[in-house]
Amino acid sequence: MIALTGLSMHYMMGAARIDVLRGVDLHIAAGQSVAIAGPSGSGKTSLLLLLAGLERPGAGSVRVDGVDLDALDRDALADLRRDRIGIVFQSFHLLPSLNALDNVALPLQIAGRSDAYPKAREQLRRVGLAPRMDHYPSQLSGGEQQRVAIARALVHSPGLLLADEPTGNLDDHTGEVIRDLLFELNRDAGATLVLVTHDLAFAARCDRVLRLHDGRLHETSAHEGDSPCEVRPLGAAPHALPA
Repeated sequence: MIALTGLSMHYMMGAARIDVLRGVDLHIAAGQSVAIAGPSGSGKTSLLLLLAGLERPGAGSVRVDGVDLDALDRDALADLRRDRIGIVFQSFHLLPSLNALDNVALPLQIAGRSDAYPKAREQLRRVGLAPRMDHYPSQLSGGEQQRVAIARALVHSPGLLLADEPTGNLDDHTGEVIRDLLFELNRDAGATLVLVTHDLAFAARCDRVLRLHDGRLHETSAHEGDSPCEVRPLGAAPHALPA
């Protein structure tokens, strides 16, 4: 589903160059759940934006579902996101003038789909919001708004779901409900899930955990009990850690 080759990205702050990603190579198979963990400011969100085609790399390539994003212009990237990618942000980005049903149906309406509202109703039922379809964002709790955002991200049945700190603005109980929901939908829909989080317990529920540090990704595998984790650069052979 995802293939990154030699991916690099940097920002300029005045005369200073900030390297966010340095020659990252990564392959993610279809249907996997993968967490990108790391401290604030490490570049996790930048990596997600590159996967969505919302940012361009300084060097290297991004392929999503066999498509080279660098070969696509702005309109083609928008079409790719509309057809194949769902995005869930920490801030819900719902349109305040639209009710829950209209917010979820909007991507399909833009695509000219005649089944926009039946599909939107189905997704809102799946996330447990059937009784709240006619409510506006201001009438919904934070957890309910995030469920609407998840329904909107999945309404077009994307092969890839990207989630950027999806529980960062929620209380612990509501966040756990949203975490359960994301993995349930990932399992039921068979979509590839890539989520950015600083919550290591959340990350550990994924098939793979990748830690972004100093512009490079390292694969982290948690072991049972209190034993340490194995961390190695992607592409390196596994090795035993000293006791």
